[in-house]
Amino acid sequence: MTTMDAVPPGPAGVAADARADTARARFHTLRVADVRPLTPTAIEVTFTVPDDLDDAFDYAPGQYVALRARVDGEELRRSYSLCRPPAHGSLSVGIKRDPEGRFSSWAHDGLRPGDEIDVMSPQGTFVSRASTATGHVVAIAAGSGITPIMALAAGVLERSAETRMTIVYANRSSTDVMFVDELADLKDRYPARLTLHHVLSREQRTAPVFSGRIDEERLRVILSRLIDTASVDEWFLCGPYALVELCRGVLGEMGVPRERVRFEMFTAGSGDAPAQTGGARPVRVRADEAVRRIAFTLDGQSAAVESPVAANETILAAALRVRPDVPFACAGGVCGTCRARVIEGAVSMTENYALEPDEIERGYVLTCQSHPRTDVVRVDYDG
Repeated sequence: MTTMDAVPPGPAGVAADARADTARARFHTLRVADVRPLTPTAIEVTFTVPDDLDDAFDYAPGQYVALRARVDGEELRRSYSLCRPPAHGSLSVGIKRDPEGRFSSWAHDGLRPGDEIDVMSPQGTFVSRASTATGHVVAIAAGSGITPIMALAAGVLERSAETRMTIVYANRSSTDVMFVDELADLKDRYPARLTLHHVLSREQRTAPVFSGRIDEERLRVILSRLIDTASVDEWFLCGPYALVELCRGVLGEMGVPRERVRFEMFTAGSGDAPAQTGGARPVRVRADEAVRRIAFTLDGQSAAVESPVAANETILAAALRVRPDVPFACAGGVCGTCRARVIEGAVSMTENYALEPDEIERGYVLTCQSHPRTDVVRVDYDG
């Protein structure tokens, strides 16, 4: 997902159900094998996966993991996209430093080979759903949005000798380009099937269309002159909210079917939610105030908690008061880790950048963004 510190979806047949095991995701302690600089503000962190955890860390290209660590005595969780195609015994994430991000700054300044950190099993639906081994896939990314695209590109191009991929990658300057060598290697390996366009906002490039920020005018030029949109089977958008929304809007106006566009974005703010609150202030229930009862099932066990109406507490924040192991990562409506299905009652969701329309129709919500609207609400994290 990208790094979601600035905030936060393989092979055909795997992707459609990639989030099916989200509710059963678990943290496991992994050892850091390598910390490699990518740019002055980005690193790649590789973890060793022991044989007995192979199944737990099997993933589809484009998925992400949540990391958990104690920073200055406080537990922080952050989600980062897996940047390498699946490989036995290891997995890697890209972490870009956010000046306001406590977790990313801690990782850049203090994470070293040999350190151990809690890593949640992979999740996410930012994955290829193509049903054929041929076709054209286009990715538009900015900054650390290239992270999941790296794994996706390798998987897509390995799918068959007929598959093509186009990547439009935006950065401020050439020194900000993450995975520059890996992208060049991919281009060398698949010269006829990979098209790579670097767009730099603060450097002059030979072609004017590649010099400057990707605004609506520039995007329309790229899509009309450089990409045959009618030939594209899947679109992947990853980057800041404004860019992703711009691309979604323009593609929609050009008649691209919504189901062909997959996106992942950064949330605003630091996203460093304390483990016990899910980003909310602690709530105490007084005997004389109106409450709503929130019941939930997690790992086959049922629990319930009362939430004051006046507090307008999220389901996640309330649930964490009685079950600290309730799953969540970004607490910003982006990653989908806290997904659950409403069994009884009604809720309202503030934000949703993770759930598909069909998931919402089936009753799924992001509990970090969901507030109870009936006296009793029951959700199922296992469903």
